[in-house]
Amino acid sequence: MKQHVPDSCVSENHPDHALLSALASEITARAGGAQALADSFAAMLRACVDDVIMTPKTGRRAYEELEKTEKTYIGTRVEIELRALLNLPKGRLDCVIRGHDVDIKNTMGTNWMIPTEAIDAPCILVAADETRAFCYLGLIVARPDYLTAGQNKDAKRSISAQGFSHILWLLREHPYPPNFWRTVPSDVVARIFRGRAGNHRMAALFREVQGRPIARDVVEAVAQQHDFMRRIRADGGKGTRDHLAHEGLLLLSGHYDADLIAALGLPHCSHSEFISYLPTAQSEIDLASAHGITLGGLLL
Repeated sequence: MKQHVPDSCVSENHPDHALLSALASEITARAGGAQALADSFAAMLRACVDDVIMTPKTGRRAYEELEKTEKTYIGTRVEIELRALLNLPKGRLDCVIRGHDVDIKNTMGTNWMIPTEAIDAPCILVAADETRAFCYLGLIVARPDYLTAGQNKDAKRSISAQGFSHILWLLREHPYPPNFWRTVPSDVVARIFRGRAGNHRMAALFREVQGRPIARDVVEAVAQQHDFMRRIRADGGKGTRDHLAHEGLLLLSGHYDADLIAALGLPHCSHSEFISYLPTAQSEIDLASAHGITLGGLLL
């Protein structure tokens, strides 16, 4: 996205204020509130991109490595997922909100391409900035005055520099989860996926990446097995947590081990995140023991 996005001029005196405000209210309500919208939208967008990159299967780690057709598919996937997230019906355009046909446009770049059928219609604008880890969700009525004079071979026009100010933002420069694999050195990624069994790969993941929350979808992608949650917990001496405990490493769940995570001063983990840690003091080993974890032996 652009480095500098202008402030919105969509206020009470703006000709599109009533319509865009009504659409924004409906979107927010359908998502369960402003905070729920922010959380679910960012997670949905991250999943749409990561599911196409497919690091565990392809070895690719970034959006830039995708084929052109894959990049195009992300836009289609975002349209489908956003419609499902908000439980919106499909209409003449991508969806219908309060009786209005609304187009959904996605970009991983700096602008959106507006098709002729969406001219003068309201549009939901979605953007992901992979480099700066920001995401955007806005609304605009795609009036000709807000679009560039030039068009591409499909007669699509982009939003002009002046037109950007006519966007009503629901989310602007909102924190967007970075692609996990993009933040991990390539040699570390190679070591993680070298393991032939799911347990070996999961153990390598938490051995290589310590002291940092790791999302459930990352663990699932590494495990590549249906029962990965069973394996990540104590599993009678056979699970990933068991094997790491033998090495003196803690593997903790944000859902089950929140108190121990906090007591050890580790970063907060959501209910669907995990974190590994190598205790360096007897007091930390004692803390783990007090929470039912024996290091260097089986988990209790």
